Parts: sequence; structure tokens; C-alpha cells
Amino acid sequence: MPVPPPERIVELVSDLIEREGYDLEDVVVTAAGKHSTVRLMVDSDAGLGLDEAARLSHLVSEAFDAVADFGESPYMLEVTSPGIGRPLTQDRHWRRAQGRKARLDLGTETLVGRIGELVGDEIRIVVPDRNGPVVRAIPLAQVRSATVEVEFNPPNARELELAGGLPDGRVRAGELDENAVGADEDGSDEDEVNETKVDK
Repeated sequence: MPVPPPERIVELVSDLIEREGYDLEDVVVTAAGKHSTVRLMVDSDAGLGLDEAARLSHLVSEAFDAVADFGESPYMLEVTSPGIGRPLTQDRHWRRAQGRKARLDLGTETLVGRIGELVGDEIRIVVPDRNGPVVRAIPLAQVRSATVEVEFNPPNARELELAGGLPDGRVRAGELDENAVGADEDGSDEDEVNETKVDK
């Protein structure tokens, strides 16, 4: 019996993840021969630490073991945070990405700026200007797509101030989260992802 499709996995774990104070952002099932990988991307306003990723992995694994859907199929369970490059589609995504640099497609223009506060149905974006950074209010209805950009250096202090700072629990761009497990040995952090893997 193959690993269930993502829709069924969402049914099995979405309430459990929500009860633990997290949002289930995505489920990806990848088959590789007889072995499959089930990746759950979860997030919260305070992010996802390594200890929490491990705890959620344990809870989800128990939930999977309690149903017949998985049968004897071998699979690897990964619980991870969404990381850089995720699309910003919900209000909570904008709120959690405050202070980060993003690329916005507005249809008539492409804008790269630092995400500020979400106020009603508008997002504040800090953009460069001749006299220094300024804040633009962009109606969310005008945003066709938006993704967080990778930053290797700490943000400009004035930009970050205009953006309203970072949400509690979030790591500043260019800084390494000591709890992150996605960091390479050379100290780089490609995706700023905390994840835990369980092989079943």
C-alpha cells in the first residue's frame, strides 16, 4: 500500500498541528522507489525551533501509526518550517515575514523591498529612494505574487526600523539561529529551516 496522498495526510494531521499552536502550511509526498518522503511544513508566529520540530514529528508519527493508511510502506517523515522562497499568500505569511526583504509582482511593476506592517488590507513595504528608504503602502489586492528573498547580510538598520522591526522569535537576516539544523558546517544557512526527520 503506497503512502496516502497529501490531501489525506492533511485530514490526518491538520487538527493535531493546530492544537499544538501551529499552522500546517503544506504537505509534500515524494516517492523514490519503494521509499517515500512525507514533508510537513509548519509555522507559527514565533517560528519553529528544533525541539518543537522534534516534538511535532513524534506526535505526527504516532498519529500515522494509529491509522491503517500507511500499511507497511516505508517512509521518512520530515517536519520543517517553510524557509526562504515560500510564497506570501495569507495575512499570517506577511505578518511573520515582517522585516524580511521580498520581491513583489504588482503586474505593472516588480518591487523589491523590506516587508513592514500589515495594516488592514495593505502591506507597508520599505523601498530605497534617493534620500534614503521610504515606506509605500501596497493594497494586497494589487500583489500578484510575492516571495521572501535570501539575504546574506544583516538588514540596513533604518530599513528595519521603518519596517517595524522583526516579529518576536524570528531571526534577523544574515544571522544564524543557533537552534537551526539547516545550517551548513561553514556557518551558512541556505534556507533558514528547522526540521526533524523520522525514518519509518
